[in-house]
Amino acid sequence: MIALAVFCAVLGAASNAAGTAFQRKAARTVSQGGGLRLVLALARRTAWRIGILGVMGAALFQALALINGPMALVQPLFILELPFALLISAPLLHIRLPPEGWWGVGGVVVGLALVLGAAAPSGSRNQAPMSHWVPVLAVCLGAMAAAVVLARPSRSSLFRAAALATAAAIGNALTAGLMKSATGTLAHDGFRAFLATWQTYGFAIVGVCSLVLLENSLQAGLLAASQPALTIGDATASLLLGVTLFSEEIRTGWWLLPEVAGLLLLLWGVLRLTRAVPNILKLVQ
Repeated sequence: MIALAVFCAVLGAASNAAGTAFQRKAARTVSQGGGLRLVLALARRTAWRIGILGVMGAALFQALALINGPMALVQPLFILELPFALLISAPLLHIRLPPEGWWGVGGVVVGLALVLGAAAPSGSRNQAPMSHWVPVLAVCLGAMAAAVVLARPSRSSLFRAAALATAAAIGNALTAGLMKSATGTLAHDGFRAFLATWQTYGFAIVGVCSLVLLENSLQAGLLAASQPALTIGDATASLLLGVTLFSEEIRTGWWLLPEVAGLLLLLWGVLRLTRAVPNILKLVQ
């Protein structure tokens, strides 16, 4: 089951990377408005519609992964979206990924493997009591609102992109938690129970809000600002939600040493990727 969860999560990361690249390309062709008006304008772009198909595929793989594995394991694997995005973009531009880019890819992959291998997330619960959901919803939605307020137009484009991407990342993590609960209900109690549970509608609503935040983040500034905040923020928030909501466990004690080392290597790889390949990033600006 864990192997299936990992496989589906990796496929989801690749699908989401392709979707993000096409959405970014479409977003840079639209200069008007924001919020829902921006999404309506983007809907007329073929590249954006292709990107949405990628995101939908990622959501399907994500749901399958969450049913079969702990959230604290599945969601961090979506960090692989960043190297996938660059590897997908390079052939589209007919550009060879430079050596520094490959070092960045290696840093992300090895760092993530070290973190997850040392932490060994475990847990099989798909449901959480309302006493857990209420504070989680309050904190996550409050943090998203605060990030949107901070991303006011007077701020720099890099800050706005990072702030909006952070809000989208928290929204993605919350969506994953709600999806895990809803799909768990679907798997155990059937489709009628799935339609009757509030988490089904919760993940749909939060997911749409996260999509709107993502589109505005992609338009606000460079992918180098938004993508690290999106991928790392999503993984961190998801790990915390997995532990808080579903009582998932990670190894501590001396295991914290390789976990920290892997996290530092991961951060180094992400920063290297976003700085080493500006020509490739221009594809999705």
